[in-house]
Amino acid sequence: MSTVEVIILAIIQGLTEFLPISSSAHLILPSAVFGWQDQGLVFDVAVHVGTLLAVMLYFRRDISQLTLGWFQSLAGKHSTESKLAWWVILATIPAGLAGLLAADLIETFLRSPYVIAITTIVFGLALWLADATAKQVQSMQQLSWKQALLIGIAQAIALIPGTSRSGITMTAALMLGLDRVSAARFSFLLSIPIIILSGGYQGSKLLAEPTHYDITAILLGTGLSFVSAFICIHLFLKVIERMGMLPFVIYRLILGVVLLLVLNGAV
Repeated sequence: MSTVEVIILAIIQGLTEFLPISSSAHLILPSAVFGWQDQGLVFDVAVHVGTLLAVMLYFRRDISQLTLGWFQSLAGKHSTESKLAWWVILATIPAGLAGLLAADLIETFLRSPYVIAITTIVFGLALWLADATAKQVQSMQQLSWKQALLIGIAQAIALIPGTSRSGITMTAALMLGLDRVSAARFSFLLSIPIIILSGGYQGSKLLAEPTHYDITAILLGTGLSFVSAFICIHLFLKVIERMGMLPFVIYRLILGVVLLLVLNGAV
């Protein structure tokens, strides 16, 4: 990978990991337009580490409170924080199971540029519908275990490329009545165990198949994905309070159409 490719792909990963706009769609666009080769497993792990560090740093207070509450719940002392910690664990289970059972199937049959373009459009419209019609009266602290589980099931659907993990979890949360900021915050907290599980799986594949490491590309990719993800989270939470999800819906629709045009040779 050239330095330009590392910079662009790392920033794309950092932004699209948390924005509801589909990281898969953005990562295939440079290769489709410029003919870039796949960035490889080592780089994937590096940029995921960067985004993980960003979300953990941004939500460090939430994480510490949830962790403390979870340990206290094991001793019989329950609180809002302990409940949320258990809900994050519960909501992670469907995606974890789906990843174990269906990852190879999805990789073989659904990792198609056309599938990514279509799901980018379809789930973009679903996000618009949720944002336009949902009541948005509930805070994250009022989340029930049933709601958390439903959001977790939605997260499992995000294994289909182009869906957007953050997009579909926010869509589900909005449909269940959460306000925009609460939907986004729960989605971000829910990303932490998923990124850890995904990174661990990819890391195990690296250990099984040792390869050459470009240390400069790894460090640059990790750093840029960290910075872009951290800024992205901060700005996104401010934007949705004022403007809602519509800008991201419009962007997804345009992106999906552009992908279809590129894939059909019209661009």
